[in-house]
Amino acid sequence: MTQTRTGLSFLWLSVIAFILDLSTKYLVVQNFTLYESINIFPFFNLTYVRNYGAAFSFLAEHSGWQKYLFIILACVISLMLIYFLYKNDVGQKIQNSAYALIIGGALGNMIDRAYHGFVVDFFDFYWDIYHYPVFNVADVAISIGAALLVLDAFKNRNESAHKPKQADK
Repeated sequence: MTQTRTGLSFLWLSVIAFILDLSTKYLVVQNFTLYESINIFPFFNLTYVRNYGAAFSFLAEHSGWQKYLFIILACVISLMLIYFLYKNDVGQKIQNSAYALIIGGALGNMIDRAYHGFVVDFFDFYWDIYHYPVFNVADVAISIGAALLVLDAFKNRNESAHKPKQADK
């Protein structure tokens, strides 16, 4: 009997993203006051803000129900991606890495919401008076994971386009 290895072996990436996210948020909360900002580069600050919504503060202005919605979504999506990892072969490196990074980021922001009632954000990129929405390590992990999924889709499309087609029997 042969044992096949699944994509679950990539969950170490989830753990790293999760730990990096929560530890950087902890450092910010312990060392910054709300809205405090430290200039690092002419285009980058570390700025402590709270996000009560989702990406780009989506639904932030509502009465608090969105917190529970985002916690449930993070759990459901993470469980779904863990299932996908289980079904994937270990050789699907790009897709497995993508899923693992998304899981780590989603769970990091979920824990923040459950504990604080908001997500701690602090990476503040800007040019002149134009600021990109402030974000955190979990958001970076999710974004890299999403980009890897797009890359994997193009890679698989190109590979299937170069395979010779089998004649109908």
